[in-house]
Amino acid sequence: GELVAKAIVPVKREFLRPPPLSTFVKEKKSKRQLKRERRQEQKSALNICSEIAKTGNVNACPYNEKCRFSHDLEAYKAQKPDDLEGSCPFCPYGLACRFSGTHKKKNSEINGLNKDVQKLLWKNKIRFPKADAKLKLLGLEPRPTKKIKDGSLKLHPREKKLIDFREKLYLAPLTTVGNLPFRRVCKMLGADVTCGEMAMCTNLLQGQASEWALLRRHSAEDLFGVQICGAYPDTVARTVELIDQECEVDFIDINMGCPIDIVVNKGAGSALLTKPMRMKNIIEAASGIVDKPITVKVRTGFLEGRNRVDSLIADIGQWGANVVTIHGRSRQQRYSKLADWEYIYQCARKAPEALQVLGNGDIFSYLDWNKHKSGCPELSTCMIARGALVKPWIFTEIKEQRHWDISSGERLNILKDYVRCGLEHWGSDTKGVETTRHFMLEWLSYTYRYVPVGLLDVIPQQLNWRPPSYFGRDDLETLMASDSAADWIRISEMLLGKVPPGFTFAPKHKSNAYDRAENG
Repeated sequence: GELVAKAIVPVKREFLRPPPLSTFVKEKKSKRQLKRERRQEQKSALNICSEIAKTGNVNACPYNEKCRFSHDLEAYKAQKPDDLEGSCPFCPYGLACRFSGTHKKKNSEINGLNKDVQKLLWKNKIRFPKADAKLKLLGLEPRPTKKIKDGSLKLHPREKKLIDFREKLYLAPLTTVGNLPFRRVCKMLGADVTCGEMAMCTNLLQGQASEWALLRRHSAEDLFGVQICGAYPDTVARTVELIDQECEVDFIDINMGCPIDIVVNKGAGSALLTKPMRMKNIIEAASGIVDKPITVKVRTGFLEGRNRVDSLIADIGQWGANVVTIHGRSRQQRYSKLADWEYIYQCARKAPEALQVLGNGDIFSYLDWNKHKSGCPELSTCMIARGALVKPWIFTEIKEQRHWDISSGERLNILKDYVRCGLEHWGSDTKGVETTRHFMLEWLSYTYRYVPVGLLDVIPQQLNWRPPSYFGRDDLETLMASDSAADWIRISEMLLGKVPPGFTFAPKHKSNAYDRAENG
């Protein structure tokens, strides 16, 4: 009882252990230093030119000596790390692949950025006839970019292809950790709806490849949307038109809840909650130009204790959104306080018939899910965010209506699936292996918080309880419970081989704030 009162997971006494001593933290290198090291590393034999690796021919690279990468094949072979176990998932890497054995080539991903479109975006030469016509209609002249001849366009409102979200298990869009390999794992474990990581409209409109990568979709994602974030109706409308043209998505979600300063200071994310007229213009412009549903993700308000989103719910439907998801916290609260589900219910009851309302916040067991579904029949469904990071099999638990006392071996198999999906997505050369490792470590900075059901005095675990130090029922379970990055690295080495020399890892989110996968 006293553990629960302190928001600590009530682990059975026989499994508790004294907390380990704190470890020494190295100081950070400057950006300049890191850049210098990257440049040197590019030139080293480690970084073989991909053209030469692919063909095995030293003369294959069109850049010759201007190439930024190494052309020394023999030196590369001499230092190449040992191959990983297993067979290569698919392969354009040739000699650089870390699975020398078998190679099959397959690609089940769509929504890549077409090179010609990218060049036109770079030169500001893409036209947005639908967006511009709609903005004109709403009396919102686009803010000036380089002038392109005005070809006016009549907009014929098309029938929306609606999606029924009722009862579907929806994995929330999550920055950093909600990447394509992680979403595939959640699909295997029972998620119905997935959504890409938040992408910034301005970066997409500039043709930034790294931002477009956030829109990629795996063929296993059968009900899939992308989430975009922008501060102005013209940028959002143009982005929606571009995505509609270039990508296959089932819905487009507009983020109006992200709490990060850099987003809020630009007037996007949760800053929009303070500007209802801007919200109106964005939603009207976006929903008027595509036949895909436009969904909106909001928080309860900007400042704590001044919840105002309930007064906008009817309008949000009126303006043309088909779905609104309410994250039951204000911007100010970020992730600290428990989500306010009573307020979410209040909003759901105010929604017009045509607007589906989804709730989001703290769901970590099938009982939480059931409680919200029965507590408010007006709620279409709930979105699951951090709960899925700590425990991706929550989708299985909800579908099977049970607490799954999963073994450490079964959890390791889930990590193996992640690695397979990661190497398929990021590549099976050394760079792909290390990218997969990096994102897996980010994920492991959440998964260690899961406490096995069989170790609990009180079931189920709540998301806001902190795990104490404890021993698992076997060595692997104990290792998986460690909050130390050195142990997360050990787990990564079990699946991806040894880390490169001098490797360190610090998670993006600070564990003292307990939660940083920004999910607006």
